[in-house]
Amino acid sequence: MKVLIIKLTSMGDLMHALPALTDASRKIENIEFDWVVDENFSEVPSWHPKVKSVITTNHRAWRKNLFSADLLKELKNLKSRLNHTNYDVVIDMQNNLKSAAVSYLTKNPIHGMNKNSVREFPAHLAYKFKYKISKENHAISRQRDLMAFSLNYELKEEAIDYGVQDNKFERPDFNLPDKYLFFVHNASWPTKMWPISYWQEMIELVNHEDYVAILPSGSEEEFDRAQQIASSSSDAIALRPLTLNKTAFLVNNATGCICSDTGLAHLSAVLNKPSVTMYSVTDEGLIGTRGDNQAHIISSDSKMDSISPEEAWGKLTSLMKAGGG
Repeated sequence: MKVLIIKLTSMGDLMHALPALTDASRKIENIEFDWVVDENFSEVPSWHPKVKSVITTNHRAWRKNLFSADLLKELKNLKSRLNHTNYDVVIDMQNNLKSAAVSYLTKNPIHGMNKNSVREFPAHLAYKFKYKISKENHAISRQRDLMAFSLNYELKEEAIDYGVQDNKFERPDFNLPDKYLFFVHNASWPTKMWPISYWQEMIELVNHEDYVAILPSGSEEEFDRAQQIASSSSDAIALRPLTLNKTAFLVNNATGCICSDTGLAHLSAVLNKPSVTMYSVTDEGLIGTRGDNQAHIISSDSKMDSISPEEAWGKLTSLMKAGGG
């Protein structure tokens, strides 16, 4: 069976879809997937062994180039790629307006969520087959349910298995410390970020236990912040932006992680790395990290500075001891 998935962004959302692919591969012999994804996150689908082809879009630029010749050419090329293969099933696993627009380019009937379940109304109008899936369920559960409905198999309560393989991960071109922790210090919203002074306190705590702190970044702005945090210690390393494959290598080889509520926190869950993720204004029950060796700290007043470095370090040390880290 050949299945096309439309799931464009974002990093955490893409990772939420991976367990559904593992479910389907266990239920349906010889199933294969192609995946339509934003070019900035094209490495994520390639981690799952059942994904045979990754089709990239630059849809974030579409709004800026409406009615341009370049956009029309890109859409024509995308339509050709989407219809080059005869898919048995096409599933929009994003269920918003951008993914629905991509769905309209395919010749196949589309499976997706119904009007009460989609993330953005009226995305459901792009789908022939529509399923009711509770918005009160965690995002991973919603993806697993949609896959099961679309491919017509029964989904039992089974443990989450992201199914990723690390053969696509790439070692960065610098020497790694023998013993390090990975600190995801940034986030898309300021209300989800710990103060710089708190990260510096955390670095002091981990340095006392002979850990080096590694701070990644996804932009020059984030790199500047990482440098500010790392300036407090010679045993803290601020990294310029890396590819996701190189970042995944770093997470996979870290002893543990402390994370803001952002995409890289979900990467730590995908890799079953002992990790503490901190939540302030988002609903952990709907989008929180899921997997082995995961701990959450939820702010009592929706403010990140209510979570102390000592509390986060205490939870992480407990996880690492339990896992042998």
